[in-house]
Formats: sequence, C-alpha cells, structure tokens
Amino acid sequence: MVFGKIDYLNLLPFHVFLKGYPLPNSVKKGIEFKKGVPSKLCADLKNRRVDAAVISSIESRRSRYKKLNMGIVARDRVISVLARRNTEFRRDPASMTSNVLCLVLGLNGEVVIGDNALKAYLRDGREAFYDMGEIWHEKTNLPFVFGRFCYTRNGEIYARLVNKFLSKKVKIPRYILKNYSKSRGISEKDILWYLQFISYRMDKKAQNALKLYIRKARKLNFSPKEKKCQKSSLI
Repeated sequence: MVFGKIDYLNLLPFHVFLKGYPLPNSVKKGIEFKKGVPSKLCADLKNRRVDAAVISSIESRRSRYKKLNMGIVARDRVISVLARRNTEFRRDPASMTSNVLCLVLGLNGEVVIGDNALKAYLRDGREAFYDMGEIWHEKTNLPFVFGRFCYTRNGEIYARLVNKFLSKKVKIPRYILKNYSKSRGISEKDILWYLQFISYRMDKKAQNALKLYIRKARKLNFSPKEKKCQKSSLI
C-alpha cells in the first residue's frame, strides 16, 4: 500500500485523518516520501510508483484508474485556483486540470494554484484574480472537481479508508494547524477560513460536473497552449 499525498492545504483534513487511521507505521512514513504537487502525483500513479492518490480530475478520466467517490470539490468559490487578471495566459506547471479549465472558461491570465494561489489572494485581494471555481459555478450552476481519489491496487483498503473519512467530521489539532501556518506562511485563521470552501464528497452533482468538464476539455484536446487564449464558446 503506497499512497501519494498532495502537499497542499486543500487536503489538510484528510492528512489529519490519516494520522489517526490504523495504518502500519511504515505506510504512514511512506506517505511523507510520496508527496508532491498534482502533476507529479499523476505521473507517480501512472508509472505505479504509488498505488493510490488524489490526482488531477482531468487525468482521472483514464480507464487505467479505478475511482472512489472522494475528490477535491469546490461548490462555488475555491480561492486556490486562480487566473491573475490583466496578464497573458500562462500555465502553472503544478497543474493539469486548472490550466485547461482556464481556457475552457475563456480566461486570459497566469494560472496560479494551491497554497501559492491562496497566499497571493490574501496578499493582493480578490479583485486581482479570476476565481475559476466561482466562474465555473456561475456558468454551469455546478460545483467543480479539481481532483479525484484514484487507485490501481488495494481497492478494498482504500474504499474503507475513504468511506470512513467521508463519514467523519475531522477536527484539526491546534499543533498541526500551527505547524502548517508556520510552514506555509498563512495564518491559522485564514487556513480555517479557506477550508470552508472545500468539500470532498463526489456526489451526483460533482460527478455530472466532472463529466461536463471532460467533454469540454476534450474539445481542446486536453492540451492548454502557451498563448493568449480566445474567448471560449465552450460554455
């Protein structure tokens, strides 16, 4: 059992849950060595360096992966997947889903994701960015799925783990919150505020939203180009 960990605040409640879940110590230690940004974990799962991870939703479409009903879901605003206003389109190398989403939405701007996006939002203000989760919701009245739990082996173990997580309200201990605040340069208060925008259950609406996004991404051949995008007619 080798799980890959997205090293972003958006999965902090899940990471806290894993600390208390009855897994062998060797597995828990291994998770810390298999962490990275979404694009890295997509490659790790594809190449069987891990057997499960929450990977970019655009990559989760592939039939080689088995899926569970857990993901990184924004019901409206997301705060940590942004395009900077008044800039040319530029990809974030850490992302797959968000780069294509920027073009699906017909936005120009530098794509910024994860903890760096949250820090920039808090520093520069809401007016400096397009919030891609918010714009997607305005256009579709659906949530947006940025990542999905996928696996290639040990399905029964992961299914039990995910079901337990989704049925539990996770409280983040103060010492963990303090450590993350220090390491990310984001206040404890702002971390807790941000996590209110993230949910993890892949309900019917989220599944339909992901299907819609994949259809629209397919029209772009799943490939964002390093160029100024044109106003999209995809939505």
